[in-house]
Formats: sequence, C-alpha cells, structure tokens
Amino acid sequence: MVKSVDRALRIITLVSQSKEGRGVTELATHLDLNKSSIYKLLTTLVSHGFIEQDIETKKYRLGYKYLELSAILLESIDLRSQAKTFLEELESYTNEVIHLVVFDQGEVIYIEKLEGNETLRTHSKVGRRASMHCTSVGKVILAHLPEQEVSAILNKNGMEKRTENTITDKESLLTELRKIRNQGYGVEIQENETGITCIAAPIFDNRGRIAAAISVSGPSIRMESDRLKAISPVIIEVGKKISRRLGYISPN
Repeated sequence: MVKSVDRALRIITLVSQSKEGRGVTELATHLDLNKSSIYKLLTTLVSHGFIEQDIETKKYRLGYKYLELSAILLESIDLRSQAKTFLEELESYTNEVIHLVVFDQGEVIYIEKLEGNETLRTHSKVGRRASMHCTSVGKVILAHLPEQEVSAILNKNGMEKRTENTITDKESLLTELRKIRNQGYGVEIQENETGITCIAAPIFDNRGRIAAAISVSGPSIRMESDRLKAISPVIIEVGKKISRRLGYISPN
C-alpha cells in the first residue's frame, strides 16, 4: 500500500463525513499525523479539485470534482450489464421468462430477455416494441410518468384491444396506474397475449426518474394470484437493486 495515497483517501473519507468540513488540526488528530503532512496532502487534493477550502471557516470539504466524475460514471453505466446479474437472480428464483425494457416514443422496447427453465412461447424478443397500456412493464412505466405525459401517449398511440382482458378505457387505466404506483408493482393478466400473465416492477435512474422496468412472464395457469403475491416482493427488491446500481437513492 502506498502510504501517501492511503492518507489522501482517508482524508477524503473523513471530509466527506462532515457537512461543515474539517480543519487541519482535526484531521491531524484523526489520522495521527503532524499538521504539516496533512496540509501538504490537502494542498495537493485542492489543486486537483477533490477538496476545497471554505474561505470563512478555513475548513476543508469535498470539491466539485466529484460531481463531474459521478456524472461521467453515471453516463457510462450500461443498463443491460448492470442489470444482468439481478435478472439471472430473478430467473433462478422463478424459472420463468424475464424481461428488461426501456420506453421510447410511447412504447416499450425489450432490451434483454432470459428464457427461464419452463417452456413458454411469447411474442417478445430483444429489439421488439410493444404497447404500454396492455403490458405489465408498460403500465409500470406509465404509472411513474406525469399524468399529462400519460394522456399524450394514450392519445397518440391509442388503446388497442389486444385480448378480451385489455383495458381500453382511459379512466380505468389511470385508476390502475395509481394502484400500481402505490403498491410498487404492476400485473397484466392476459391483457396482451391470451394465456400469458406478467408481473413487473420499476427501475429508476440517478435523478429519480423512471428509467426501465423488469418483468416475470409465464402461463396464466402457473401465474395465479398466490404465486404473483409471492413474486411481488422479490421483483420489487430486484428493481431496487438495479436502481441503486444506476445511482438512485430511495427517499424511504
């Protein structure tokens, strides 16, 4: 271990733990170093923008370099690669088809699909688009968009009746979306494909905005109410794990 680097990183950690910042004497006491050594390290960190000094209090606090670096990190995060481990975890738990979707121009796009261990024939495949009003992933995303934006999407794309269970009334769908937002997950029972039931949960980005959704899909004969109830807390937790990987900090 390089001592000077170790000391610099420990200074950064200590400074980050105090909103008001920390003085040279305080840092020297914490690190059991003389003030001259601390000052030299701080001067170097200041020159690179990692630490800055408050002109009035003379205390040191984190510099804005971290915002720059965090923005670069968040921009470089690939959703599919960050989510893959958690999707496999969900696949292992359910043995059903797992989807990861994003939304674009009022539709959802499948960007990842794990087949599970059970036989299931669905229309979904990576790269394919689907309607939002009749899919669990689409409804979950709609549930976390402003109502004005939801209305614009529905007015533009319509609410095609895909099956006998498809919700085609706008007010009924808005009621469903409020329920989804409150309970943290959405369910679609043969609304998009006859014989297929899906359950989905949201994924949020570092700004707290809806970024994507994950789902578990299976034959309705297997995906009955008791099983959906058992899967719901698991898929919600997986959604939270992926959200945290994207930099999301939950308000709760």
